[in-house]
Amino acid sequence: MSFHEVRFPTRLSVGSTGGPERRTEIVTLANGHEQRNAAWAHSRRRYDAGMGLSSLDDLHEVLAFFEARMGPLHGFRWKDWIDWKSCAPSAAPAPTDQTLGVGDGAAVSFQLTKSYASDAQTYVRPIRKPVAGTVRVAVDGIERTDVSVDPTTGVVTFASPPAPGALVTAGFEFDVPVRFDTERIEISLTAMEAGEIPSIPVVEVRV
Repeated sequence: MSFHEVRFPTRLSVGSTGGPERRTEIVTLANGHEQRNAAWAHSRRRYDAGMGLSSLDDLHEVLAFFEARMGPLHGFRWKDWIDWKSCAPSAAPAPTDQTLGVGDGAAVSFQLTKSYASDAQTYVRPIRKPVAGTVRVAVDGIERTDVSVDPTTGVVTFASPPAPGALVTAGFEFDVPVRFDTERIEISLTAMEAGEIPSIPVVEVRV
């Protein structure tokens, strides 16, 4: 799969709708009980950045972005304005936000992840597209600077392995890898200097 490491213009995605979806297989038994099975280990996000009345320059920027990606052929980055940090939207990322793993004295690479907890249940989401320059990493609560981060995979690599039993944590901003979920964009010219694109659907891709 081809992926372009470029983000959809954030000022134009403000006000978009969307969020995660799950695929669950549900079988209703003869006695009325259900058997449910999760078909996907990870949720998949969908968004729609349909633009209301906007300037022709904004519409042209979206058109250029769509053409440069060749429609749904190439993936790109998307900022989810509800879920784009390792912490709450109102907070600043801290190096102790998310647990990445525990050192064993040999491993030097750890995948960025974000945990979603409710009561006793927790879902751990791999983060593949961190925003460059935003990742902060700590070992046992002490921030480390001898760390490199691959912004295209979300893998954190230490210059030397964390000690056995040491807790590895991180804080960061991140994007969602997506592609256009349409072969065409319909633009409506409503005035000499303004128009609209009612729907710009995008869908998360696995990378």
